[in-house]
Amino acid sequence: MKNKITIFATIAAASAAFASCDKFLDTLPDNRAEVDTINEVYSILGSAYPDHDYILVTELLADNLDNYEISYPKTTRFIDEVWAWKDVTETNNQSPENIWGSFWGAISNANQALESIDNMGGIQAVPELKEAYGEALIARAYSHFILVNVFCKTYSPKTSSKDPGLPYMTAPEKGFNPKYERGNVADFYAQIEADIIEGLKYVGDSHYNVPKYHFTVSAAYAFAARFYLFYQKWDKVVEYAGKCLGNAPESMLRDYKYLSTLPSDPLKVGYEYVSSKSTANLLLQTSFSAHRNLFSNYTAWAQYSHGSYLSKTETLTAGNVWGNDGKFYSAPKSYSGSMDRIIFWRVPMMFEYTDPVGGTGYNRSIFPLLTTDECLLNRAEALVMQEKYDEACADLNMWLHNIHNTTTVLTPAMIKDFYNDVEYATWNTGTIKKHLNPDFAIDEEGSLQETMLQCVLGFKRIENMSLGLRWFDINRYGIEIYRRYMKADGTPDHISDTLTKDDPRRAVQIPQRVLDAGFEANPR
Repeated sequence: MKNKITIFATIAAASAAFASCDKFLDTLPDNRAEVDTINEVYSILGSAYPDHDYILVTELLADNLDNYEISYPKTTRFIDEVWAWKDVTETNNQSPENIWGSFWGAISNANQALESIDNMGGIQAVPELKEAYGEALIARAYSHFILVNVFCKTYSPKTSSKDPGLPYMTAPEKGFNPKYERGNVADFYAQIEADIIEGLKYVGDSHYNVPKYHFTVSAAYAFAARFYLFYQKWDKVVEYAGKCLGNAPESMLRDYKYLSTLPSDPLKVGYEYVSSKSTANLLLQTSFSAHRNLFSNYTAWAQYSHGSYLSKTETLTAGNVWGNDGKFYSAPKSYSGSMDRIIFWRVPMMFEYTDPVGGTGYNRSIFPLLTTDECLLNRAEALVMQEKYDEACADLNMWLHNIHNTTTVLTPAMIKDFYNDVEYATWNTGTIKKHLNPDFAIDEEGSLQETMLQCVLGFKRIENMSLGLRWFDINRYGIEIYRRYMKADGTPDHISDTLTKDDPRRAVQIPQRVLDAGFEANPR
């Protein structure tokens, strides 16, 4: 590739957040380097993945953090706005504006690769580009999928034909300030599915130098399983998760036993957690990120914390279906004094110097975007929806005994009995069970299906802790959550807000600069 391709247009406005505003649209979008060789196509696919993440925002939006303002220093206005479910006015490396710009930029680069393949005669004329064609389609589908689940209402067969969607971009942008219609979520999901189906025909593993930063076959299957879970096509979830996990899924899960043997150092454990050598990590992303401030021993953002009360009542150290025997192999770490925090060490953070002399630069991190452990739990959820409870329980046991050294062997009856003895959580009395209000049909509260779903969602909350996925489960199941303030003794004091099942703030507001250019806002 002759030059790095940069896309500037209304829909990718936020990608210029670090550039001078005066230079924002100095160059036409189609004044880009020509991509007309096989190597250049594969090279541009390295830019078909975002370099900013959604994970900080979705973790702040979810129910894994309480507000300890009375005990610890206040954070930035950006963090305050996101946690309070406000429309964000402040910019940050991980703000909605940069999520928007980075993911649309990745889509534009995927589209440039696809257009270049077409201009070279297509994969029939250049069969060496079949895998590039498949990867570009899957990468395009993935970025669209994240954008629609951050900035739009969750998919629902009841309302998505009317819910505002986003433009589905299938070609590189050309010309100044193009105008786009939002369409609807249902049509948007259908277009994602079309890209996945076509992309899976051609995606392959033979051309990667660093495969874990690209959509390999396994990563594509894991993404397809997650997509169909959100799309409520349970048979497809089971099909694609099975293709990802194979006949011996236990051999592909994260090696938590090995993590437990590492030196007690959050960076060393974090780097191993996101290692490209781990069979569990299917797709990795490097990102401009200070996310680890929320899930480490850093005190910078101690005001918002996964604290001891939350941990002991709802998550990591709470009583659970496996009983009192055993513990996590890689145990949660507890901090007190300068903060109240109980966490897993997972996400490493490094500093990229732009001026070593001046000591300035950017925080960076690495995230696992798709893992085998998540894929396994997605399959378990789909099996519960298919009422295949024994099969679902087999997956739950596999996950449990991989992360935890308990001797308990779960059965559907045991899960039902346990959860029926647990009260539903309230804002000031936490438990591991919350009311589920999905738009799709599930059996009544206390039923085998509902209690099995409680178990799956609880396991997923633990598995995905600090990785941003809990927010999507909250939205898919219409779980009501609160903005809770804690007393100096670490117990609940009051709440300032409640996010109800149909609260429009579940869809993050479109960035202001995009609205200023004429794009339709999300309802409020």
